[in-house]
Amino acid sequence: SFAVTSQVDSRTILDSTGAEKLLGRGDMLYLPTEEAKPRRLQGCFVSDPEVERLVYFWGTQKQEQAATLNLDELASLEPSIKIQETAAPADPLITAARKLAEEHSNISTSFLQRKLHIGYPRAARIMEQLQEEMGDDKTDENGAEIEEERSGDSY
Repeated sequence: SFAVTSQVDSRTILDSTGAEKLLGRGDMLYLPTEEAKPRRLQGCFVSDPEVERLVYFWGTQKQEQAATLNLDELASLEPSIKIQETAAPADPLITAARKLAEEHSNISTSFLQRKLHIGYPRAARIMEQLQEEMGDDKTDENGAEIEEERSGDSY
């Protein structure tokens, strides 16, 4: 924050007092997100000539040349590595979801959310994995039915 002359100005800018006590020249208030009150800190002063010298120094350093590749050359190259599609790894909670399916007559995405204490996207992915494991059949190997839910958008 800036150094101000009165508590009123401080309260206007920061919604609290304290800025009126700042001295300037790097004296500052810092409000970390995890704290309720700002901390008073002293920052370093860097003059304009110092900044200019730093910029000049960085500018004189050898720059890495970006590799250029002709698109015609790229098209003529044969792929040396074949990209294989890999399935997403199974969720660690899939075992717990299977157990819930065994214990209950049917499960749903919201049921998984409540029982496993997870959000909707993860519960939906687990439901999809369970359905993929079981194929087209909507029941698991123990006969527990998997219930599909529709979100409010699909009605």
